[in-house]
Amino acid sequence: MTSIIIALIVGLAGLAVGYYLRKVWAEKKIEDAEAQARHILEQAKREAQDKHRQMELEAKDLLYRMRQDFERETKDRRQELAAQEKRLLQKEENVDRRLNFLENKEKELEGKIQNLRTQEEGFKAKETQLSGLINEEKSRLQKISSLSAEEAKKILLARIAEELSGEKAVMIKKAEEEARSASEKKAREIISLAIQRIAAEHTAESTVSVVALPNDEMKGRVIGREGRNIRALEMATGVDVIIDDTPEAVTLSGFDPVRREVARLSLEKLITDGRIHPGRIEEVVEKTKQELEEKIREEGERAAFDVGIHGLHPELIKLLGRLKYRTSYGQNTLQHSKEVAFLLGIMASELGADFRLARRIGLLHDIGKAVDHQVEGTHASLGAELAKKYGESADVIHAIEAHHEEAQPQTVYAVLAAAADAISAARPGARRETLETYIKRLEKLESIANLFKGVEKSYAIQAGREIRVIVQPDKLTDSESVSLAHEIRKKIEEGMEYPGQIKVTVIRETRAIEYAK
Repeated sequence: MTSIIIALIVGLAGLAVGYYLRKVWAEKKIEDAEAQARHILEQAKREAQDKHRQMELEAKDLLYRMRQDFERETKDRRQELAAQEKRLLQKEENVDRRLNFLENKEKELEGKIQNLRTQEEGFKAKETQLSGLINEEKSRLQKISSLSAEEAKKILLARIAEELSGEKAVMIKKAEEEARSASEKKAREIISLAIQRIAAEHTAESTVSVVALPNDEMKGRVIGREGRNIRALEMATGVDVIIDDTPEAVTLSGFDPVRREVARLSLEKLITDGRIHPGRIEEVVEKTKQELEEKIREEGERAAFDVGIHGLHPELIKLLGRLKYRTSYGQNTLQHSKEVAFLLGIMASELGADFRLARRIGLLHDIGKAVDHQVEGTHASLGAELAKKYGESADVIHAIEAHHEEAQPQTVYAVLAAAADAISAARPGARRETLETYIKRLEKLESIANLFKGVEKSYAIQAGREIRVIVQPDKLTDSESVSLAHEIRKKIEEGMEYPGQIKVTVIRETRAIEYAK
């Protein structure tokens, strides 16, 4: 029992000691927390005071800078206002000076006007006096000449008209010469530039084709039994096959170059193959026609590509290709068309026109020659119809139609097309002309000039490019010689066909000859 009481006492004493110790520890912890809180509060106060002082400094600095900016702007504004005020004062002084100057000028003008009025009154008096003197003089002249004023006026006007007719002819001649000189100089520059930039071939083609044979025995195989092979070839191609004494050669003759080319290619294939009989001939000719059609299309596309033209109708491309097998006076028509396209493009560029449109016109200007064997009409009108049919522009159609002056040229492209066509056709080596035709053209040129009254002699010179006409000076005056040159030009244009142009020169001179004996 005693031990239990002791245990209880010890337990109670432990509880009392534990409670006391816990209370002491809690009080100490509270004191520490309060001390820490006081420290934090003091630190926060110090930081707040530092922040406040910093903000006060920044505010003072900002206020100082704003005051400086304001003072600087105010100073600049004052200086600007002072400068404006100074300028206004100067303008005001200038206005005052100008007003004074204008007032002085106005006074001077008033004085001059007054003087002019005085002079005008004097002139009127003198005019009245002069009119009286003129009337008096007219009366005296009428008495002396026994002519009325109207009669004298008619005589005077007749004399003036007679004098002016001669002066008018001289002035017209001078103006024409000046205009012709300027235009010819510019035209020569453009044409010479175009010619210098074109390197063209010297072309001479014929209407026959020659096919070489490996030996003369092949002639018999080409002819066939009783001539059946040669007849089959002629019927299939429409070309005359000429076999004569020419060694190792067969001549093909035909006006249609495409047919002639078909016959040439077919015959070469037959000779190479060795099988020559009517059935084989018809087969080879038909196959060759198909191949040539493709080749014609390729030639047309190549020509358009070389000239730089796009968007042509496929049918026009084929017609262009056919021109490769067409010649005019020995000149290949497709080569001629390309040459005209380049010439036309260069001349159009020099004049500031559309060179692409000009090249298109040049390439298509002779397109009518591709069908003129099958259709009636001139190649210019046929070409214009084809261009219209296949959607070409109005400028292209008109230039094609007018390039041989079958229609009156209305655009610069039509005039340039005619010029480029003449240049390409007339250059040396472009076309072949027989001596007989050449001589006949020169004789006709001289005979046209000799038809006119007052012509003494005429000479065709420079290969027919110029006709010089010598007139009788006692029958024609200088002004009449000018008219004669125009009439001869018109007669040549109406009655002759010729490449390029012909210069007409009329010469009138008076010679005084004496012999010292």
